[in-house]
Amino acid sequence: MIITKTDIPGLFIIEPKFYEDERGYFCEIYKKDIFEQSGLKSDFIQDNQSKSLYGVIRGLHYQLAPFSQTKLIRVLYGEIFDVVVDIRKNSPTFSKWYGIKLSSENKKQLYIPKGFAHGFSVLSDYAEIMYKCDSLYNPESEAGINYNDKKLNINWQIHSEKAIVSTKDKVLPDIDNAKMNFIYGKI
Repeated sequence: MIITKTDIPGLFIIEPKFYEDERGYFCEIYKKDIFEQSGLKSDFIQDNQSKSLYGVIRGLHYQLAPFSQTKLIRVLYGEIFDVVVDIRKNSPTFSKWYGIKLSSENKKQLYIPKGFAHGFSVLSDYAEIMYKCDSLYNPESEAGINYNDKKLNINWQIHSEKAIVSTKDKVLPDIDNAKMNFIYGKI
């Protein structure tokens, strides 16, 4: 397993080793001891899976502390452009976003620590996404940032006329007006 740091502190790309032969493949998606050796200490307790059509943009979502979640994102089928925004006050990369193509072909995963807003756009005909969380979903702590925030200026890699966005996501506040209670170095 290759674990690579990004330019944003705490955000990592995970590349599992795949063993392939004429029957198919085998890989270890998550191995606690390897993650911990790299400083990634998460006790994942919930797995989620979603399916979305081409052009869907989901996000930018997060849960407020103390119910915030660390996530490990992977694509089972298709391709997505996965995006995170650093919302940890006092972080050297506060309000910066990072995007990466995750797909069933490249088999990369993204490790997202607490204190980040998360979203993705679907680039293939459809995509199935699976992700681990280290905290249970808590609807009362749900928060988000508008996917189309002008200050963030995220390129979702989808033509705007093809974008499919929920009504709920369209009315989320911009980053300057969003609820957030994360402080860099304290989560």
